[in-house]
Amino acid sequence: MSFTLDRRTALRGMVNGMAVAVGLPLLDIFLDGNGTAMAATGAPMPIRFGTWFWGLGVNPPRWFPSAAGKDYELKVELASIEALKHKVNILGDFTLPLDGKPNLPHISGGIGIRTGMAIDSDRGLPGPSFDVSIGDVIGTRTRFRSIELSATGDPRNSLSGRGNGNLNPAEVSPAALYTRLFGAGFHDPNSATFTPDPAVMARRSVLSGVSEQRQALEARLGAADRQRLDQYFTSLRQLENQLDVQLTKPAPMQACVVPPKVPDLPVNAEIENVMRNHEIMTDLLVMAMACDNVRLFNMNFNNGASSLTRVGSTITHHQLTHEEVLDNRLGYQPEVTFYVDKCMEAWTYFIKAMDAVKEGDRTLLDNSLVFAHSETEFAKFHTIDNIPMMTAGSAGGRIHTGQYITGDGSPVSRVGLTLQQAMGVPVDRWGTGSLETNKIIPGLIV
Repeated sequence: MSFTLDRRTALRGMVNGMAVAVGLPLLDIFLDGNGTAMAATGAPMPIRFGTWFWGLGVNPPRWFPSAAGKDYELKVELASIEALKHKVNILGDFTLPLDGKPNLPHISGGIGIRTGMAIDSDRGLPGPSFDVSIGDVIGTRTRFRSIELSATGDPRNSLSGRGNGNLNPAEVSPAALYTRLFGAGFHDPNSATFTPDPAVMARRSVLSGVSEQRQALEARLGAADRQRLDQYFTSLRQLENQLDVQLTKPAPMQACVVPPKVPDLPVNAEIENVMRNHEIMTDLLVMAMACDNVRLFNMNFNNGASSLTRVGSTITHHQLTHEEVLDNRLGYQPEVTFYVDKCMEAWTYFIKAMDAVKEGDRTLLDNSLVFAHSETEFAKFHTIDNIPMMTAGSAGGRIHTGQYITGDGSPVSRVGLTLQQAMGVPVDRWGTGSLETNKIIPGLIV
């Protein structure tokens, strides 16, 4: 088959008598030489995975337990999780070696934890975040492969993506999130009727319709372009899988209750609005998981260089970490600690909302694994060793809970490797440089 190759080239074919076309990604060949158990079905209950991020760390003596092990001591900054302490693990004393690369404040820590890589410039993710790898395992049979959220109004507030500097943008508006989750395209799994969307049906098999041209194109490409095209079509095939889900009547989900519509609300970094919007987005996300519309999420309460502020104030959380004097009598910065407490209050709301949804003898939280972390230990000094981390939920019994686990100075990439293995990712070694490891945390996995 012969056809012209340029940036406007599209693969064309026929599906059910309908002409279809698939555009192509930017390939090197286009460039010049200078181009650079559910009861109704008997199937097991779905297992979900998610991350919950907060910026600017904690006051370590007021947050970390005094001794490792079960039935750990709750310090004052974690007191709000008391009721769910038995379902929460605390992780501490892990290191993030940079191999001579600079510590980029509020950037190196979060990206290092998510990718297992030390970065030398602020150009986004240098490689895939581990939630993406987990999504490749658990996110292919739901309407949404993943949902990214930011409570502070910045869609760039994300630590999820496949690398090459790219980030999955976050949803910032509770009203827009409601429309996305429960608007057009949503099918109530407990409804007696189901009518597939004709538009979805038309889009479903586009790749099949252009398979002949795809093979002819691949024969003309170099190795780099073939790899790039394969990644592109893998993404499109994942989209087709999502469309297949929308054409199949969903299995009944007892806990699924369609929430009322959410009005437009102010979206900004004022802590009062952030707390409210976080709660609304939490409730919507929790119900989307209960309805099995999504099994993977990334919730960002605030950003690394936290822009949180109070109504009527121009001073941000981030500014306070540098400008507020440590109170020698208290041993911490009182105004900064106000925001630390708000972050932990929001975290507690999140896991309580998940635990309130019953799924048989368990709860949604029990059938999930949520990984929470910050990007620094103590913000005033930008420390990236001993970054506070937690897990909540047992992933359906795969994870031990109710422990304070210390890494004894080992690389934090052990956490990412362990989480991936717990969620079924076939990986036995993860990270680069000094962060490369094949050692999981044995106390976590059942």
